[in-house]
Amino acid sequence: MGNIFHRLPPFLFALALVFNLSACDDKKASQPEAKPEVLLYCGITMVKPMKEIADLFEQRENVRVTITQGGSEDLYQSLKASEVGDLYLPGSASYRKRHLDEGLLGASAHIGYNQAAIMVQKGNPKNATPDPKSLLRPDLAAVICDPDTGSIGRETKRILSEVGIYDDVFRKAVYLTTDSRNLNNAIKSEEADITINWRATGFFPENRDQIDVIDLEPELANPKKLVLNVLTFSKHPEIAGRFMELAASEEGQAIFRRHGFLDKDRKTD
Repeated sequence: MGNIFHRLPPFLFALALVFNLSACDDKKASQPEAKPEVLLYCGITMVKPMKEIADLFEQRENVRVTITQGGSEDLYQSLKASEVGDLYLPGSASYRKRHLDEGLLGASAHIGYNQAAIMVQKGNPKNATPDPKSLLRPDLAAVICDPDTGSIGRETKRILSEVGIYDDVFRKAVYLTTDSRNLNNAIKSEEADITINWRATGFFPENRDQIDVIDLEPELANPKKLVLNVLTFSKHPEIAGRFMELAASEEGQAIFRRHGFLDKDRKTD
């Protein structure tokens, strides 16, 4: 069409151009405006409560919330490489402390706690005890998380190192895995008799009929802060901030308690 326009007299060319632009504007006006999309990087353990909060947020605001899940460190390295996204929720506040100087983590809010526990097959058929040294029993197959990929791996290493058995458990383990979901799968598939995992996951609907939770002593398994971070390169920082406010509100806290987490006041349902 550009070649035809250039062969027209100037006044007809101008008229045709105005008509063409007007038609484009009408076409744009007839199309619904795209919703802003907020991308949340979320550690696997917290996906269920965050999905419920995201659904609530979408109902109230004209936005779409997309959640990408994985191990906490893997997620950080992904957002760092891409510089795409708006929010980051790792499985422990230690990830904020560890990476804050890199300048990618902005405003934050404390939204609850994770706490580690021993996990065994339903009914505890091999009579594991709350002692972390149970992971060294020769009759118990143990699987643990890699401390370089998931938050529960870092917490497991801390707990077992405090007891002085991390290296021994590391050598004895059937294998290392990447995150809390794979730890639970190892128990459910009977590849493992025992592991250490975030306790809330043992109460998820897909796990509670196949897994039992054995609580560790609180002095050993300190609750770990969950901190939601707005990313400094977010294209929608105001929307991300409102999402963060909802997660930290009493409404959001009730959702976390319902999914087996401690809220920011360390309360459970």
